[in-house]
Amino acid sequence: MPTSLIDRTGVVFGVANKRSLAWSCAKALDSQGMRLCLTYATPRLEESVRKLAEELTNPLILPCDVTVPEEIDAVFEKITDEFNHLDTVVHGVAFAKREELAGDFYHTSKEGYMLAHEVSAYSLTAVARRALPLMEGRQGTIVTLTYIGSERVVRNYNVMGIAKAALEASVRYLANDVGPMGHRVNAISAGPVRTLSASGVGGFTKILDHIAKNSPLRRNITTEDVGKACLFLCSDMSSGITGTTMYVDSGYHIMGV
Repeated sequence: MPTSLIDRTGVVFGVANKRSLAWSCAKALDSQGMRLCLTYATPRLEESVRKLAEELTNPLILPCDVTVPEEIDAVFEKITDEFNHLDTVVHGVAFAKREELAGDFYHTSKEGYMLAHEVSAYSLTAVARRALPLMEGRQGTIVTLTYIGSERVVRNYNVMGIAKAALEASVRYLANDVGPMGHRVNAISAGPVRTLSASGVGGFTKILDHIAKNSPLRRNITTEDVGKACLFLCSDMSSGITGTTMYVDSGYHIMGV
């Protein structure tokens, strides 16, 4: 099977609940034999993530607040002990304060701006740096999740759009850095889905309706659509693809007025 991931290992950052895109990615990778480590951001998410993990094959479940370097270190120390190597990193972490997503962008506070970038963009670099030693001698893959608000103005997305733009630039620079090592770095630009993070975007239902009416496929995407794209990018089927943002949005990104 071309997408078989048997004997490979991965870590998925940012699992929150059954609707999270990171969870769909985890399910897709697990379905093809990859052994996984899942991380959750806060103690209140632990029970939910552990319950979900019962659907997977012998995963590690670890806490990780990506704003705390020691917690990132602890994750990779445990992966070293348990897996001894690493093939894949899925970065599904993003956060901005709810109050920073409403109103005019120019009202964004410095604190809110820096927090959104630390969690949503810089954490990819922090995680990749720690993953690389475990990928040595292997053809590693790193995949992150982004949104079209990085390149177009989306009402009530504000500072998160700026952070996602930084994330996508990070993908390109990381891809250039790690390409000579045999590793690949890509992003999935997912269309809107009803996730925990999406609940903070005002007018989200209107966005879903607009996509369903105006995208080429005339429908909203599913979390499974994103999971399958992640599986493709983490498998040998995408061996020549790196530094790319792949759109999984029912084709909406091609549309004009």
